[in-house]
Amino acid sequence: MQDVIAFLTRLGVPLPSDLDWLAASIGIFFVALGMGIGWIISRLAGKHLSGTWDRIAGERAEGLGSRMVRIIYHATVSIILAIAFFAMDWWTVTDLIIGASWGVCAGYLVWHIARAANFSRWIGLVMGVFTFGLILTNAVGGLERVTFVLDRIGVSVGDTRISLLTVLTIAVTGLALFAVVRLVHRVVSHSIHRSSALDPAQKLLADKIVTIMVVAAAFFIGIDILGIDLTALAFFGGALGLAVGFGMQKTVGNLIAGVILLMDRSIKPGDVIAVGESFGWVNKIGVRAVSIITRDGKEHLIPNENLMTEEVENWSYSSLEVRVHIEIGVSYTCDIKLAQELMIEAATECKRVLNSPKPNLWLREFGDSSVNFELLVWIKDPEGGVGNVRSDILNRIWWKFKENDIEIPFPQRDLHIKDWPKEKAEALIREAKKPEVEENPANTG
Repeated sequence: MQDVIAFLTRLGVPLPSDLDWLAASIGIFFVALGMGIGWIISRLAGKHLSGTWDRIAGERAEGLGSRMVRIIYHATVSIILAIAFFAMDWWTVTDLIIGASWGVCAGYLVWHIARAANFSRWIGLVMGVFTFGLILTNAVGGLERVTFVLDRIGVSVGDTRISLLTVLTIAVTGLALFAVVRLVHRVVSHSIHRSSALDPAQKLLADKIVTIMVVAAAFFIGIDILGIDLTALAFFGGALGLAVGFGMQKTVGNLIAGVILLMDRSIKPGDVIAVGESFGWVNKIGVRAVSIITRDGKEHLIPNENLMTEEVENWSYSSLEVRVHIEIGVSYTCDIKLAQELMIEAATECKRVLNSPKPNLWLREFGDSSVNFELLVWIKDPEGGVGNVRSDILNRIWWKFKENDIEIPFPQRDLHIKDWPKEKAEALIREAKKPEVEENPANTG
């Protein structure tokens, strides 16, 4: 500070007798300078960066885009105050003012980043307060004492000592890496899903591979930052591998089956499949199971291994077009040609029925009570259901048959009695010929 005083004296700047006012003024000046520059930069670059982030991350941008202006502001002020703090050996009052302001801005910066990464409010608050306390303690020259005290509080387990400082370091490192992993995964995942060169299965596979790679990279970076010796985990890794080999065979099998399904693209998200009694469209292919949503709104979770070993009926494997069979019977006495025209007309009027291939009608058989036809129609949206298409066409056929007097017969049988006692037959005939006499209770007596 003697250099600063000598410099101001050479410039002819009058200095007050109480230098505390000068120290406070210098601190306030740097705080005001940082806030002014931060406001200008956040207004100029904040909205632009917010729009850029929304385009890069898309729907996964979540809360970061809306907080971008405030993040840029607090980051700029924190950087300027950090430069001012370390630029010179200031008076204690100056260090206190700059350090406290720097801690507040850095705390708010950490709060906004934590909230944008979907941390809960209390975790963001704890992280912000911790950052403020860390910077303020360093500003007043007490960080070494604080770290010394935190390191003294702990326990020894064998040759390893676990202190409160170690726990705090692990917690802060883990939360920071978790936030970075979430942000990086959003950007990369949105870029993959926006790519037009990949189909849905390839996008999902690439997304899972990138997720594994990002998490693995964050894990090893965290290990390096914390200085953990991986050779100490060799025994634990061997035991874990043995447990996986014996106790988690199904889990690992389902994981490998899911990767194979995504690679060979035999089943993709959006496909309409039938497995056993489950019929619906594939919602997603997970690590353990495939989610199938039925027309009833129920979600069936089918293990990936089942789709590899059991017979699967994929309605949309090579094409989304599906043919629907509808059986119809008409009376022998009706106009068959007219009935055929009405059935084709009813199928054509259904909105979900395709014009190409056009509806077709087959005469299947001459049944006991009816002439049986099979109406064949094509649809291209099986995920919308098949039964409702059949119901719509049958309703239209019913009303068209009613309007044109086309009869839909029901089974009829003629009963022939080969032998009947003569006395019983005569008694039944006499009983049938008797006039019906209605007895009025009011006139009796």
